Amino acid sequence: MGFLSQIQLEALNFRHLGKNVLISDKASIYNAANISIGDNSRIDDFCVISAGADGISIGRYVHIACYSSLIGKARIEMHDFSGLSSKVSIYSSSDDYSGNYLTNPTVPSEFSNVIHKPVVLKKHVIVGASAVILPGVTAEEGVAIGAFALVVKNCDAFSIYGGIPARKVKERSVQLLDLEQKLAEKYNL
Repeated sequence: MGFLSQIQLEALNFRHLGKNVLISDKASIYNAANISIGDNSRIDDFCVISAGADGISIGRYVHIACYSSLIGKARIEMHDFSGLSSKVSIYSSSDDYSGNYLTNPTVPSEFSNVIHKPVVLKKHVIVGASAVILPGVTAEEGVAIGAFALVVKNCDAFSIYGGIPARKVKERSVQLLDLEQKLAEKYNL
């Protein structure tokens, strides 16, 4: 996998670009001026990161695996130590599917009814392959979302979710908080 050089990263003019950031040279970044990326984060091949007016914030130690996408006008936040497996889609905007409006971004807004709501993935949230997260969802700290889940509602802290629509399956261990503390001590974070 080839990553953009530091010069190439800086030329994109991100709102904020941390240290040791790796972005594949095959990823697509739109509206970088509305995107912040923290230290030690990585974006892999064929990802689409498209920031709307409210921006995208990617924390420290965040991994976004291949073919994933973050798209929408409203804000999207991925807090420290969160991650997306392959083909995850996060939408902060969505068309009205009722049939009462026209759909897709080529239609003038007076004929559509697009909703825009922020999406927030707090610290230590992990999202499994091909999961979809829709506008307005907050996944609290430590949430794990299983592969192929469709997340339409907020998720409780340190819980595991799966299914269509996603529902709480069981509790998740908080052991990772001890590991975060050890990492912080070792690397003076």
